Amino acid sequence: MKSDFFSIKIVEWYQEHHRNLPWRNTQDPYKIWLSEIIMQQTRVLQGLPYYEKFVQNYPNIKSLARAREEQILRLWQGLGYYTRARNLHACAREIVDKHQAKFPTTFEELVTLPGVGDYTAAAIASFAFDERVAVLDGNVFRVLARVFGIDKDITSLEGKKHFARLANQLIPVHNPGVHNQAIMEFGALHCLPQNPKCEVCVLKSRCVAYKHNEQSELPVRAKHKKPKHRYFYYFIIRLGDKIFMNKRNGKDIWKGLYDFPLREVKRAIRISRIHDVLNASSGSRKGKEFGISISPEDKHILSHQVIHARFIVVERMGIKDLDPSLIPSNARAYSMKEVARLPKPVLISRYLEDWLVSPES
Repeated sequence: MKSDFFSIKIVEWYQEHHRNLPWRNTQDPYKIWLSEIIMQQTRVLQGLPYYEKFVQNYPNIKSLARAREEQILRLWQGLGYYTRARNLHACAREIVDKHQAKFPTTFEELVTLPGVGDYTAAAIASFAFDERVAVLDGNVFRVLARVFGIDKDITSLEGKKHFARLANQLIPVHNPGVHNQAIMEFGALHCLPQNPKCEVCVLKSRCVAYKHNEQSELPVRAKHKKPKHRYFYYFIIRLGDKIFMNKRNGKDIWKGLYDFPLREVKRAIRISRIHDVLNASSGSRKGKEFGISISPEDKHILSHQVIHARFIVVERMGIKDLDPSLIPSNARAYSMKEVARLPKPVLISRYLEDWLVSPES
């Protein structure tokens, strides 16, 4: 297939069928960059409100760079993959400090920025600055693999190089950004992972997968590893109208977010043994009786982990009963108004919403 045929057909389809998204009506690199970071591993319907909130709160790169990380994480709350938010902030600061608040204009410069990989750099370079460089995301991989019958593993280095060479051969000299937008949108709306719209496809006559009925087999992707299962037991400790929370640090999930004092164990514990967990964690005096209520298990699925969480509300515990082994050194008691402003994992926010409706639960 000639590259110009592919691009012409894809662009023609795009001009008729594309969604009217706000970041497509601009060549502002800030808004394009913001949209690409937010939309990574996120559906458009989920990510669009976040994009709008960020543009409203931080209309330019300088305002984003001046923000505190905690503010960024709070606004990002619910999107997941919080490293993206921290990189977003770090990138904004670097652009302001090292590039006089102006985005670099080439792929080679853009890819050196924090959190900006090949895909994001290509998107900014082509959409904002008309550089002839191809984007490669899941949608593009799928379209190219099916149309050209490529059976190379898209997760392998060899596969990525092969697809990158082909994608860059196909991209036209004129309006490369429109071509990139078109192939991404075609994959998102037409060449779907399941039930692609082959019968009304503009590339049907040239598509290898359609000819050989291989749509379900392409693209080829290595099997994912089984997710790791983790078992979290959170202690809800209230002192008057305040509640203990701590900021997560280190290299684990949810860095920079706030959750409750936690004990993690290797396997699920029977409810009948929760008292043992409490006593082992609190260092309580022998014979001390605590009233506790235990939530049902809340399963929270992340990309490579499954969190099995229970929340243990401890009653009749005063300040003298608290033990350092239960309360992390960086934990402190926050009022509920303060808690509402803290950036938190969805798992914690969901529990707080239920708890606030029914405090005795």
